[in-house]
Amino acid sequence: MTLQEPSFIDLSTPTGPMRVHRFLPQEGMWPAVIFYSEIYQMTGPIQRLAARLACQGFEVLVLEVYHEYEAPGTVLAYDKEGTDRGNFLKFEKPVAAFDSDAKALIDSVTARPGYRWKGVGTIGFCLGGHLAFRAALDTRVAASACWYPTDIHSASLGKGKSDDTLARSGEISAELLLIWGRQDPHVPTEGRRKIYDHLTETGRNFTWHEFNAAHAFARDEGLRYDEAATRLGWEMTVELFKRKLI
Repeated sequence: MTLQEPSFIDLSTPTGPMRVHRFLPQEGMWPAVIFYSEIYQMTGPIQRLAARLACQGFEVLVLEVYHEYEAPGTVLAYDKEGTDRGNFLKFEKPVAAFDSDAKALIDSVTARPGYRWKGVGTIGFCLGGHLAFRAALDTRVAASACWYPTDIHSASLGKGKSDDTLARSGEISAELLLIWGRQDPHVPTEGRRKIYDHLTETGRNFTWHEFNAAHAFARDEGLRYDEAATRLGWEMTVELFKRKLI
């Protein structure tokens, strides 16, 4: 389906206004999926993935994860300077601020008088995969697609590098989809095994898939892009959201 022109809202949060970019089909009302970017915020590849998901019949909401530190609309470049800044901020921002961002956005969606869907979805890539997973601690999240989420196994997200995401994952009621690249140095085999074992032990509802691919293989810029793996992972993602949200 065709899309409306992208728009944005500036949503009030406990740590200041947060810009949220909206991608919507042309007509009708649609279930909402909160989209968490990589450390670079809303780059071209993230915009294209968000639009692609909206074309499947979802309202896609891309929040600027570093809104306390960067001007609205800031996009970090895929270079050393941008990477260093993005990595600095993911360890500078307190975990509580990531949580309050998620709550503010979920509150704003579910409080709409016409919102009749089963819940909201979350999706994210890299840092965003962790944030999509963590946002699913909120029971209003019905499905979460987490693409190569970083720092879950090491519990090192946020200021102080000491998060409790995996420790609290037994609280998650959403269905989880976790997608990995086997050649991803950021989440090595032992890290993936730690996450898998914990989710199994706590009886979570999850699907797990590993591709022979590098970190950030869904980013359609650069040498790591794997079109075939991305297409297969995308089909699983859309199936999850259509089954759990509509």
